[in-house]
Amino acid sequence: MKNNNTLKKNIISKTHPSEEEAKEAVKTLIAWAGDNPDREGLIETPKRVINAYKEFFEGYTTEPDKILSKTFEEVAGYDEMVVIRDIRLESHCEHHMVPILGKAHVAYIPDKRVVGISKLARVVDCYAKRLQTQETMTAQIAGCIQRVLLPKGVAVVVDAAHQCMTTRGVHKSTTSTVTSRMLGLFRTDARTRMEFMNFIGKN
Repeated sequence: MKNNNTLKKNIISKTHPSEEEAKEAVKTLIAWAGDNPDREGLIETPKRVINAYKEFFEGYTTEPDKILSKTFEEVAGYDEMVVIRDIRLESHCEHHMVPILGKAHVAYIPDKRVVGISKLARVVDCYAKRLQTQETMTAQIAGCIQRVLLPKGVAVVVDAAHQCMTTRGVHKSTTSTVTSRMLGLFRTDARTRMEFMNFIGKN
């Protein structure tokens, strides 16, 4: 319980700004950039920005553990790997607040129960739609699946491009970053890990 409370403190400010305060902040940034926030083309921009932010960061208002809470035990004894490849991922870098765009590959080995595959994609979205580092996000996705489903193993690989690197700074537009988190059998059994990597084309 203490860990959950700590997490909430990290995610939600004690004094959450109002929409009007957020709009004023956007107007300030427009003016700082060198434009006039009151000119015709920009009058509605603050409203559009905060509406976009509601979508970009809706992960703060969802609880990933609850997403995985409904499971199924009637699986006819299935105990092999379940792999979901190429889950579209849209996140934002916590250092520059610019997009991280890529794909997540998720696998787990059930232990008596499985979960609807769309739920795994929703867990990816839940953690992606926050200010993130790719390393933290990868570990969070894997940790949630392991914590809630208690499977024999979990594997998560994220392959993404960071616009803080591709559109600014070093401007390396063709680069991507790959991170992985292996738990349970995926960490201890090299053959299981290799099978997963073959499935997602990372061998």
